[in-house]
Amino acid sequence: MDGISKSQVSRLCAEIDGRVKDFLTRPIEGDWPYLWLDATYVKVREAGRIVSVAVTVAVGVNGDGRREVLGMAVGPSEAETFWTEFLRSLTRRGLHGVKLVISDAHEGLKAAVSRVRHATWQRCRVHFMRNANAHAGKTQRRIVSAWVGPAFAQDDAPAAHAQWRPSGATSPTSSAPRCHGSPP
Repeated sequence: MDGISKSQVSRLCAEIDGRVKDFLTRPIEGDWPYLWLDATYVKVREAGRIVSVAVTVAVGVNGDGRREVLGMAVGPSEAETFWTEFLRSLTRRGLHGVKLVISDAHEGLKAAVSRVRHATWQRCRVHFMRNANAHAGKTQRRIVSAWVGPAFAQDDAPAAHAQWRPSGATSPTSSAPRCHGSPP
């Protein structure tokens, strides 16, 4: 076989497009108490030009602990209007029972979650650590990760607070202003 004809490629793409559409429009059944939302940017060809677009994804965990991709959408940016429509489309398909939404701290996303889901929002710890390390110099990133990271491994908030600031402990940054939402 030397290659695939244009008609074979078109037929295969049409079949894949149909499967993807079925997957992205399927009903969402049951309660999904945990919902992770994120986006990444990719380059696509539109009208003969290469442009950057946001690819959003929603991953849920149901009451049995099963994780599943619930939705995906492509849009021009992560603006609040785009996230709002994405979340409403998940709701129309049956998403309910969401108690906690986990994501980065993108303002448009947080506003859309507040408007549509009325669930508690929590900043993703991966994004938190990326942001924390972005404020540290290259030589300090390991120290920041070693100092902050163990707090995420604790079983509850009091243990995390104790890990973060053991009683009587001081650190070189103990007098530095804390970020919004950081433990006291």
